[in-house]
Amino acid sequence: MPLPALPLPRRPSARAAAACACVLALLGGGWLWLRDSRLVAVDQVSVTGLSGSEAPRVRAALEGAARDMTTLHVRPDQLQTAVEPFPAIRAVDAQADFPHGLRIVVHEHVAVAALAAGTDRVPVAADGTLLRGSSTNGLPVVAVAAPPPGDTLGDRRALRAVALLAAAPPELRAKVSRVYAGPRGLTAPLAAGPVLYFGGADRLRAKWAAAARVLADRSSSGATYVDLRLPERPAAGGLVAPAPPEPEQPAQVGPQPAQPQTEPVGP
Repeated sequence: MPLPALPLPRRPSARAAAACACVLALLGGGWLWLRDSRLVAVDQVSVTGLSGSEAPRVRAALEGAARDMTTLHVRPDQLQTAVEPFPAIRAVDAQADFPHGLRIVVHEHVAVAALAAGTDRVPVAADGTLLRGSSTNGLPVVAVAAPPPGDTLGDRRALRAVALLAAAPPELRAKVSRVYAGPRGLTAPLAAGPVLYFGGADRLRAKWAAAARVLADRSSSGATYVDLRLPERPAAGGLVAPAPPEPEQPAQVGPQPAQPQTEPVGP
């Protein structure tokens, strides 16, 4: 017995479709109005992650940009534009705190070396960004022929030295006094420690890991250098050989010989 045919769904009338479109348009327009209205304007700005001498200027630039936004329409690109004059700032994240707050987290470049040209010192980040205005205290020194122009280091030899320092564990980087190219390639003397020979700028993390193992080994205490050119076979050299032990005197058994007596000298 054949099944009865199902009735076809009725098409909405043109009037219903027009009414639906009007409702959607009103909702969309209302959302756009609310998104940028003063009812949700940003007037409480929290900025974290800043350091250094330029922190007040960076904070002011971010707060000024943030107060042109609302918590329903945060524009990260405008925040990033606001900090473009400050090379030390790597990135900016923002999160709205409805209805009137905005939390901004600043990610700064970390200086790994100080470029030295005469008495001039310029801190530099791992990617070669020059961090002018930041402190160079305690940073390893990389010598350059002249103060670098612009905002990015272009000297290839100096970039290799910076890459070496960027790959170092922070606790070991803090002990490096300077980095230079010597007869055994990239060379990094440690303060109150041996000189590290790295050779080329390849496999830097493996070489630093080998350096950490050697320096932690008590048998390398007193070494004047550590050759890391083959990280699988690091070699500590210049060790001072321990003084040979003095031969033991045989124990004397039995009565001791009498000591000769001397005659007093006098008249």
